[in-house]
Amino acid sequence: MIPVTSFAGKTVAVFGLGGSGLASCHALRAGGAEVVAGDDGADRLAEAEKAGFRTADLRDVSWTNFAALVLAPGVPLTHPAPHWSVRMAREAGVEVIGDIELFCRERRRHAPDAPFVAITGTNGKSTTTALIAHLMRVAGYDTQMGGNIGTAILSLEPPRRGRVHVVEMSSYQIDLTPSLDPTVGILLNVSEDHIDRHGTLDNYAAVKERLVAGVQSQGTAIVGVDDIFSRNAADRLARNGKRVVRVSVKNPLPDGVYVEHETIVRADGGARSEIARIGGIGSLRGRHNAQNAACASACAVALGVGLDVLQKGLRSFPGLAHRMEQVGRKGNVLFVNDSKGTNADASAHALSSFADIFWIAGGKPKQGGITSLTDFFPRIRKAYLIGEAAKEFAETLGDRVPHEMSETLDVAVASAARDAEASGLADAIVLLSPACASYDQFRNFEIRGAKFRDLVQALPGVKPVV
Repeated sequence: MIPVTSFAGKTVAVFGLGGSGLASCHALRAGGAEVVAGDDGADRLAEAEKAGFRTADLRDVSWTNFAALVLAPGVPLTHPAPHWSVRMAREAGVEVIGDIELFCRERRRHAPDAPFVAITGTNGKSTTTALIAHLMRVAGYDTQMGGNIGTAILSLEPPRRGRVHVVEMSSYQIDLTPSLDPTVGILLNVSEDHIDRHGTLDNYAAVKERLVAGVQSQGTAIVGVDDIFSRNAADRLARNGKRVVRVSVKNPLPDGVYVEHETIVRADGGARSEIARIGGIGSLRGRHNAQNAACASACAVALGVGLDVLQKGLRSFPGLAHRMEQVGRKGNVLFVNDSKGTNADASAHALSSFADIFWIAGGKPKQGGITSLTDFFPRIRKAYLIGEAAKEFAETLGDRVPHEMSETLDVAVASAARDAEASGLADAIVLLSPACASYDQFRNFEIRGAKFRDLVQALPGVKPVV
């Protein structure tokens, strides 16, 4: 745990008592602050009370003594309207911040030179975060990984010299971190997402840009430049004097890092040198993972990791659970768990990475369905449709892709495995990439992915991928 000493002797309101909120309560108390905890859910209030925290309906207390409101990232800050706790804090002149802001303040107070890597982007940030943490561990660093990827940042070990914190950040978290100042900041990409929480795409892009704009004066901003929003952000950062490493997987760059023929290349004034090779690394398959690997490699190099260690780390990266995870093989059939593909854009990455796909798709539908995936239909040998979206997906596939209404995941796995094995294809892929949320049949995508893995590994003759 990271004790938050910056509010010692003060009273802090915390609203939203999920994982990060409750961790904030513990960290503030450990640092000497008094905490008043609030939540709209009775169960979470009861959990906080059981842990010894004072709870209250924050609508019924005076805000004059609060030094800050620590807000959970899932609580609306600006759109579609500020949460009532945010309005009350602003009316009282109380700052509204998040748990990563608390981390930043503690780092500046106690270990300002401790390496801190922050990663954001519409797509790929979890894989990039996990890959950077893996590379730094292979390089011998004491590595702490958390933030949006799973572990609340204040539950990690405190910053100190030689210990690197690798932190995934959503736009919600960036919005609550006004003094964000990483050693290395990474902006992977920007595409339309979370407009309900930011109002417009321009607002969303501006929030994402703040992560790299805050990089320390001697630090490095790494920016993927294959979309217009990120490309413009890189240009603004450079004009403002930041050290910017541009990254592309679409085009060679005269200065920056790019991917060419499965090789990560660094260019400096036109001079070209090889950083690493990613060909044949199953966990980094596909153009989207090439971008993840290039940005992670640029980060590792910026932090002083040698190229031989970098190559070793890339080759040993096991991948992120439920994201292009190879969970089994039977003969020429490879089973891939991409349960984290919860919308069409995410599933496009998986579909673009393979040919001869036996595709398991469906669940709780998202707006737009799979109409954006039509360019990938020629890659799909057959689709196995499950959940609430099955009928809608069947109508979209029509006569262009053979499909069956499997309804449940266990039926889909058995049918897809049978058909893939019988196809005689040299490299048949059974792919779970649902393009849907999981909530109709599973509580979350992790449970859905774990179920897929268990079903595959229970099939006769399936062996783990090594």
